[in-house]
Amino acid sequence: MDLDAALGLIAEIPDFPEPGVLFRDLSPLFASADGFKAVTDALAATVEPDVELLAAVEARGFMLAAAVGYARGLGVVLVRKPGKLPSVAGRVEYALEYGTASLELPAGVVAPGSRVAVVDDVLATGGTVDAACRLLEEAGASVSGISVVLELAGLDGRAVLAGRKVSALQAA
Repeated sequence: MDLDAALGLIAEIPDFPEPGVLFRDLSPLFASADGFKAVTDALAATVEPDVELLAAVEARGFMLAAAVGYARGLGVVLVRKPGKLPSVAGRVEYALEYGTASLELPAGVVAPGSRVAVVDDVLATGGTVDAACRLLEEAGASVSGISVVLELAGLDGRAVLAGRKVSALQAA
């Protein structure tokens, strides 16, 4: 399956989770072996050659980064929601449209000076990915780029990530 056909599997669900919102559901894409392979291969191609580690943003980013890591022979560090890690290297709070949230980085898994790429499913407002980048940089890593399947361009997440290399397989 080619990438365009794979991305065509993303379902649009109107009025979810609330009226006026058009939700993009990647579940049909993930359920298609050929579609998932096409997206994995395309994401793997966006990762710079000198990257040493992938950072996966909870939760769908875990699946995508694991697949890309396997394809590229790279390890994956999981950037988690609070309370999920026994040992925390750092925590960053970030703003949401309706409040705040936090992400944590596990202790002892990101070596200072390492080159890391962040992988996630959707870039929306950019707050979550920006928080992941800040965590990695606070740990001494260099973020070489951000790779996502879908960018919701109307939410202008790239503005929050200004100065960072962002690769999106599709913009909506």
